[in-house]
Amino acid sequence: MRLFIAVRFDAETQAHILDVQGRLWNLDQHASFTRLENLHLTLVFLGEVRPERLNAVKQAMLRTHIEPMDLTFDRVGRFRQRDSELWWIGLRLNPTLERIQGELSRHLAAENFPLETRAFQPHLTLARRVLLPRKPDRAALLGDPFSTHVKQISLMESSRLKGKLVYTERFVVAG
Repeated sequence: MRLFIAVRFDAETQAHILDVQGRLWNLDQHASFTRLENLHLTLVFLGEVRPERLNAVKQAMLRTHIEPMDLTFDRVGRFRQRDSELWWIGLRLNPTLERIQGELSRHLAAENFPLETRAFQPHLTLARRVLLPRKPDRAALLGDPFSTHVKQISLMESSRLKGKLVYTERFVVAG
C-alpha cells in the first residue's frame, strides 16, 4: 500500500484553499487541480509499505507528541517540472509543525522506514501541469493570508480508483 502521513483540513480552510485554486484556474483552466477531498499537507511520505509494516507506522505516530496548533497560509509559489509547473500554497514557519514533522521522521527512521532526505517545506499542492503565459501576481493569487486550527495527523493511503487518485484515511492521532 502507498502511504503518507498528513494534516487534513476542515471545511472552512478547504473553502479558502478553493478560493486560491479558483484564481489560479482563471489563469489556466487546463491544469490538473487537486480535488477538494485530496487537499492535505504532507508531513512524511512513506511510499510503498508492506501491510505487515502498518503497525510500525502507527506506533511511530503514537510516539509522536501531537499538540494543537494554528497554521497560517501566507504565500503561493511554484516548482518547475519538465514542461510545466506545480503550484502550491505555503505556510508561515511554525515551530510546532516543524517539531512534529521532525519527531515523526525520527520515529519512522528508528523503525527502518526509508525517508526523503530533502528539507521539509510545508506546502499544499494546488495544481499540477500548469502552463501560464506570464508570471501572475502571487499576492493576488493568495488574497489575504488565512489561518486554521489543527489538532491531529492522519495516516493516508493513496490509490487509484477508476482512474482517479483517492486518499483514504487509515489512522488518526490527535493532540
